[in-house]
Amino acid sequence: MVYAIVRASGRQEKVSVGDFVTLNRVPGGAGSTFELPALLLVDGEKITSAVEDLAKIKVTAEILEDLRGPKIVIQKFKNKTGYKVRKGHRQELTKVKITSIA
Repeated sequence: MVYAIVRASGRQEKVSVGDFVTLNRVPGGAGSTFELPALLLVDGEKITSAVEDLAKIKVTAEILEDLRGPKIVIQKFKNKTGYKVRKGHRQELTKVKITSIA
């Protein structure tokens, strides 16, 4: 089982070839590819975490689609002052497929 821990959109994700991952919005259209920096590589029994070795590793992902996350409702209220605020937010996301770890 080969997998890698990569830095993606300010977070760390565990990925292997063929995985579908949802990240914060990545520039580029559907069908384009980009690389993710590897932080750790596990290849069967061998674990690679040295910076020199990880610089040679390329984790390639293909953009499948851009989408938006679920709506989050933000409400603020202060008693006896008439202050009420209701806001909503939907995060811009991108669904990607991990195509290779080499």
